[in-house]
Order: sequence, then structure tokens, then C-alpha cells
Amino acid sequence: MMSALMDQDSSGMFKVQQTIGSVVCCKCGVPMPPNAANMCVNCLRSEFDITEGLQKSIQIFYCPECGCYLQPPKTWIKAQWESRDLLSFCIKRLKNLNKVRLKNAEFVWTEPHSKRIKVKLTVQAEVLNGAVLEQSYPVEYTVRDNLCESCSRFQANPDQWVASVQLRQHVSHRRSFFYLEQLILRHDAASRAVRIKQVHQGIDFFFGNKSHADSFVEFLSKVVPIEYRQDKQLVSHDVKSSLYNYKYTYSVKICPICREDLICLPSKVSSSLGNLGPLVVCTKVSDRITLLDPRTLRCAFLDASQYWRSGFRSALTSRQLVKYSVFYVEPPVGEATVGGQKYALSYVLIARESDIGKMLTVQTHLGHILKTGDQALGYDIYGANVNDDEMDEYRLHGRLPEAILIKKCYDKERERKKGKPRAFTTKKLPMEMDESRGGRGVDPGKMENEYEEFLRDLEENPELRFNISLYKNKNYQESDETASMTDGEGAPTVPIEELLAELELSEEGEGDGEDDMDE
Repeated sequence: MMSALMDQDSSGMFKVQQTIGSVVCCKCGVPMPPNAANMCVNCLRSEFDITEGLQKSIQIFYCPECGCYLQPPKTWIKAQWESRDLLSFCIKRLKNLNKVRLKNAEFVWTEPHSKRIKVKLTVQAEVLNGAVLEQSYPVEYTVRDNLCESCSRFQANPDQWVASVQLRQHVSHRRSFFYLEQLILRHDAASRAVRIKQVHQGIDFFFGNKSHADSFVEFLSKVVPIEYRQDKQLVSHDVKSSLYNYKYTYSVKICPICREDLICLPSKVSSSLGNLGPLVVCTKVSDRITLLDPRTLRCAFLDASQYWRSGFRSALTSRQLVKYSVFYVEPPVGEATVGGQKYALSYVLIARESDIGKMLTVQTHLGHILKTGDQALGYDIYGANVNDDEMDEYRLHGRLPEAILIKKCYDKERERKKGKPRAFTTKKLPMEMDESRGGRGVDPGKMENEYEEFLRDLEENPELRFNISLYKNKNYQESDETASMTDGEGAPTVPIEELLAELELSEEGEGDGEDDMDE
């Protein structure tokens, strides 16, 4: 009989099984596991309501212009629909919640246009003789539209702003602004701007609050090398209360060094970088500038403070690239990886397309992608018109190569796809065009060509599109891609896996099932 009550565990010891007893509820007489209150859960809930005294409904204010919620007394918090930030905001608005212990909180689905937000809360509290009761209850938030101070000021007068950021780059193209525009959209950095205007050689951002402009300038300093100056102008002054009303202007200048530019480093800068160069190629511009010596594969990095101390400029820019034909590529003699990008040092036999009879043998860092018969874009060192004293001195002594290749050219492959839509598209900031300069504004034709070059750069450089969002193009058909793949090796394209699908909401409900978000 004892053997029936005992089990033998793995260590050889015998353990007596414990039988869990049960008691009857003092209210309804239902058998139940014993607890401190001697009452079942249903009877406890009927006797005690731990949600009594807690708020079940509350009114919150929402600014429909900027998408912010009012956190009393004067703070406006930006939060997306059914996001974690919105859930935290809703919980903080409840009073007397410290009387219970919050276990869980989740949204209950409501129509976005219903002006109602429902949150299901699960709380715990001690009710009788140490017994803990858990209970769930809904809280309904009534959303009232109310413009925040900055949006209200803008609605009254759209030209009324407090701080402006004048972003400029003194170069002959806008490719840097196209890339910066995608970074701003990806990080939602200009969401608080009341107005954005596109001007000659830059963009102007207008904000209704100085702190918003400060945050935007701080964001710019983290993505591009900049220097800026802050000025303020007195608008009004209240003598009795000693209150001053200012307008602030931030003059932000982006460094004129761009990707694919050829730079002849000054002797002091070259010495400080370990005798790098003197001819180097800019391969990347972020919060620091990446410089690569194409003949030795040595690299160096300059942050904003280091660059602005020297302030050198590009000797040749992407506007002066020349097309070369590649006739022979020797096996690589060295390899290096700079910022995630692979390079291989090789000797190549090339000739300008406009002068095939003159063959040149030069070193290049593109030995890993160039093959015989390819085309490449590069700089003609001795045939280019250069306004650089350092480079002129080196050319007089014959210490420079005749040409430096920058990138592989895919014009032939792209000719076969001419007129076909790309698989991806990008978003754009809602910018106004500045027409106050009387013909000195932005040329639409030139901008379209530069935007096409920017899209080609995105296709060719995976590292360039790493920090931006690309979206699927509705007009693109998969058959176009499969047809191009059968032609052999073509121009680089963006993989479908990297593209996002835009979220579209149909107002009439005709596109049910088609509006989704894929990633």
C-alpha cells in the first residue's frame, strides 16, 4: 500500500505524492482551490469591483495639422495611430491609476474617423485577507480636434514663422539635395516645418518654433558635414512685461565636396593624413568625408571640423567626367574594403571615346568590376580645365597620372531599357518653387536630368540606398525585368526585396484587400 502512495525519482529516493485539496465557496458552494478569501473568482468579482473610482472615459485634444496630442498644460506630443507612444500617452492621462497595479494595456480596434480611441486595461488589486483580484475594463478616449499654437498661428497667416533654416550648397548640381531629401523623409525630420521652399542652390525650411529649427539643424549635422550661423531679428517688444519677440535665421552651409569628386589635397592636409594622395577621390559623404587614393587604395576620413579648418574644394566634379573605352584589364594586384565597399587595384588599358587612337595605361581601383570591352567614366587630368594651383604645380612636374577612372558606365545597357519604368520610386517633400528671382530659379529640365542621375546612383550603389526608403512602382511590370535578365548582364537594378509598398487608404472602400503594407 505504501508503494502505491510513493514514486521513485531518478536519484533513487522515494517521494510521497501530495494531493491538492479543495474547499467549497462560502457564497455559492462551488468546489474550488483554497484561497485567503474562501470565495471563488466569480463571487469575488460580484462582491468587489477594483475598477471603482477609476476613469472609464476621458477627453483628449488632437491637432489634425501636425498630428500631435496635447499633454496638459501646454506640451504637444506627436504619436502615430495605435503606436506605442500613443498608448503611453493614453495611460498617463488616467488619474487614480496608482491605486491598482497595471498588468497589461492594449488597443481595441475602432474606426479611425470615429474620433474614439479605446484601450483595454488589465489591473490587479488586493481585495480581502490578502487575496489578489485581476480585472479587465475598457477606457474610451474622445478625440477633439484643436489646433496647436504653431498650427493656429500658421492658419491665421501662412507667412508667419518664428525660425527659418536656409540650407545651401555652392555646387553646380542638386544631387546632394536629392539624397538629403530622402534622408529627411526617412527620419521625418521636417515634419514640423510649416513651409518648405526650393530656392537657387538650396532649400529653405520655415518652423513655427525655435526648438523645432534647433532639432532640424542638429539632424543635419549628423548626416552631412555642415557649418552654420544663427542670427535673430527683433519683431516686437512689450515694455511693461519686458517680453521680446524675435525671428531666428539659421544659415547652414553644406560642404562643397560631393561623391565622385576628384580632389587635389593641399600639402598640409596631405601630410596630416599620412602623405595621402595628393589626388584622391571622394567615395562617400555622410557626417564625415571618405577619401580614397585610387593608386594605392589608402583611405582617410575627415569630419566636419577637420574639413572646415582647411576648406579645400574639388579640383574636378562629376560634371567633367569623360567616357573611356576599356581594352584590357590586368589581374588585380591588391584589394581593400573601405566603408563596406570593395576595391581592387589593377592596371587597365583605356582610350577616350573621342580619341581612340591614343591608348593610356593607368592604375584604377575598379579592377573588381571592369572587364575588357566595358565603358568607364573618369577624369582627363591633363586635358581638363582646372582652377587649382596645387594641381597645376603637380601637372607641370609630371607627377600626376593621365587619367583617373571613377566608375563603370552602363549607358549601353540602359539604352535597351529606355522608356521602361523603374521597379522603384521615391517620395518627395512638399516644396514650393521660388519664383522671386526672375529667371534665376531652378531649371526644370536640368533638375529632371540630375534626378535621373541620382536614380542611377541608387541603382549602382547599394550603400547609398541603405539609409533611405524606396517604394514599389505601380507602373512596373515583372515581365520587363525578366526580359532584361535574358539579355545577359545588364545595368544594376534595385532588388525587389529592398522595396516597400505604399499604404493607400481608399475613401470609398473600393480597393478593399489591396491597401496593405509590405516590407
